[in-house]
Amino acid sequence: MAKGHKHEVEFVSWYHRNPVHIHDYAARTSVNFGHRHWMGGNTTPADGGMDHVHFYEGTTSYDSGHVHHFRGCTGPAIPLPDGSHYHDFGGETSYDKGHSHCYQGRTSPAIEC
Repeated sequence: MAKGHKHEVEFVSWYHRNPVHIHDYAARTSVNFGHRHWMGGNTTPADGGMDHVHFYEGTTSYDSGHVHHFRGCTGPAIPLPDGSHYHDFGGETSYDKGHSHCYQGRTSPAIEC
């Protein structure tokens, strides 16, 4: 190396650029057979890399004498002006008591783990 010549080396942490995070989610189902259900929870953790998604699953509220089960995968990240992001999600519950329900919603902004 030539005398007087140096390079600054900066450590860049992938973790701080794309932290592992989760999202809260909550939604109401469609009204079928005269009732609807509430559903909510937390997604699985993921890093903030390009086109990441999260998985979710759970059981709806107990209404009209029964529950439904649900599981799915969010859509890709949708940026927010503050640098965070959210995800759209949607699907259909399990078929119980002769019917199922549709649902859709948006997650909360990212919550770092």
